[in-house]
Amino acid sequence: MENKKSLRIALAGNANVGKSVIFNQLTGLNQVTGNWPGKTVERAEGTLYYEGYTFNVLDLPGIYSLSAYSLEEVVSREYIALERPDIIINVIDASNLERNLYFTVQLLELEAPVIMASNQMDFCSKKGICIDLEELSELLNIPVVGTTAISGMGISELISEVVAVAQGKTKIIPTPPKYGGEIEKRIQNLKEKIMEFLPELSNLYPPRWLSIKILEKDEIIVEKVQKHKNGSAILELASEHITEIEEIHGHISSVAIAAERYNIAHRIAQKVQEFVREPRLTFEEKLDTLTSHRIFGYPFLIAVMALMFAIVFVVGNFLIGILEGIFYGALLPNLEIFLLNAGLPPPLVSIISRGLVEGILAGITIALPYIIPFYLILAFLEDTGYLPRAAFLMDNIMHKMGLHGKAFIPLILGYGCSVPACVGCRIMETDRERLIAGFVVVLIPCAARTVVILGLVARFVGFGWAMGLYLFNLVLIFVLGRIAFKTVPGEPLGLIMEMPAYKKPSIKVMLIKTWNRSKDFVYIAFPLMVAGSLIIELLRLAGLLEILGMVMSPIFVSWLGLPDFSAIPLVFGILRKELTLILLADVSGTVNFDLVLTPVQMIVFSLVTMIYVPCVATIGALMREYGWKRTAIIIIADIALALILGGVTFRLLSLFL
Repeated sequence: MENKKSLRIALAGNANVGKSVIFNQLTGLNQVTGNWPGKTVERAEGTLYYEGYTFNVLDLPGIYSLSAYSLEEVVSREYIALERPDIIINVIDASNLERNLYFTVQLLELEAPVIMASNQMDFCSKKGICIDLEELSELLNIPVVGTTAISGMGISELISEVVAVAQGKTKIIPTPPKYGGEIEKRIQNLKEKIMEFLPELSNLYPPRWLSIKILEKDEIIVEKVQKHKNGSAILELASEHITEIEEIHGHISSVAIAAERYNIAHRIAQKVQEFVREPRLTFEEKLDTLTSHRIFGYPFLIAVMALMFAIVFVVGNFLIGILEGIFYGALLPNLEIFLLNAGLPPPLVSIISRGLVEGILAGITIALPYIIPFYLILAFLEDTGYLPRAAFLMDNIMHKMGLHGKAFIPLILGYGCSVPACVGCRIMETDRERLIAGFVVVLIPCAARTVVILGLVARFVGFGWAMGLYLFNLVLIFVLGRIAFKTVPGEPLGLIMEMPAYKKPSIKVMLIKTWNRSKDFVYIAFPLMVAGSLIIELLRLAGLLEILGMVMSPIFVSWLGLPDFSAIPLVFGILRKELTLILLADVSGTVNFDLVLTPVQMIVFSLVTMIYVPCVATIGALMREYGWKRTAIIIIADIALALILGGVTFRLLSLFL
């Protein structure tokens, strides 16, 4: 490789090997997320500046192979084969070497310039495994660097290896592994014919890799071959070779070739790793046994969920008390006096102070104190590896809804934000499961709705009532999921997912995740809050608030039992759900909501906010994932459900409160 000052680097590897941790270590806050062009697969990109070099780092989806069984696999292999990044950093879990090497073999088949990051070396030691990294490098003919990404060990060496490749000090010559004679002979024969008769295609993809994919009956590659003039002849020859391979091995060709890869991975692992002692039962393994237990795991899960919301409530209330004293006790009154003394007319002072400034302060004092602690705890649960255990425990319950335990992960993500929860439904294997999961995740109270529930019900009615709303929500989701299970045709699949080892979370990674999630609130929600506050203030000055309240009073006053001014925040809450509470403060003229709402009204207001139409960002995610027709059905169902349950709840609670 010539000495380039700007390099494109792609991180590739199985799920749960620490790939994202390495990505965060390399790029820090210099990263953005989005979707692949024309695809519903998320991509994360970042930049690293090091010794005069600019590394543009791309984190490919965590996958187990480069076949064509999922969109993530196709996206990854097309990027590697066609975009041809300068370096692929293949991140593996060193404590599960043989399994991870299968993916490495496939990368070498693509003749990609690979540097291996043998990650989680600390787990190797705990398991009593010693890996000879030098011999592993010689056998694979690629550089290998040992890392423990969570602590940063080996990251500098990994970057130095990339620089050495950039400077030409280290040469990477991609060397595809050789298979058994009966398969290798047919691969070479087909390769020669492809190079001769399909020059256009062999210039795009490595000819040997094309041969392997055709022999595996890869539908995407076969379709591309068929489009070429000489494609039929190539496929006829391939068909003969496939028949011969299947007769020799007694398996379909794709299984025979996969077995060859596993044999290569097994032989390499046997040569380079040694069990130096009997593995000791670690604290992480003991914790795994407890938290995955069929009986004891459930109390642990309940305790984790309850503790999460208790911490968010306590920390949020503490921060709100401090911030309200600073901003509303001193800053805002003095600002109004200053503006009036400066000679500004009272309407303009009202627009600036109550519209512009108070919109910003409401976001700081009402929303952020709850959102940031929640995202920190969510990042902690993700990094420790607890979420897959929760999915395992919830498998039986999820099956009652026509889903499996893996659906519990987007449900948990939904407590943070509905948008990634909708996107997270892609992990479900069938369209039926994705649809049911998408329908129920939008009913999960996201962090924005948590702001309303905790900031209104927990703070002024009682924490127990707030937890009651969450419990009611879970029952509602189960019932609706059960109905969807009975009405949507199809059968649920079994749960197949990896259970990663428990890890010590990285404070740095947790903070980066929290910032990346919170900045969306700051960048998107704050402008909406300010715009909403300004609109409310302009409507108030124009005398239109009362008119809007009267128009909507049959629903909001007569049926839901709410004050007429509550219609405004609920309508504008479609922009952002936490906006409902902030605009409620605007239209009521106070943040002491017990002065303007009864306990029953607070509960009903929060219940309707929790269930009715999702925010515009979630609507966009639903349309992207499911199309406008299904999105419209979900929205209509949510609105109807919120109004029915809100009215019934008002009448029932009025008998007791």
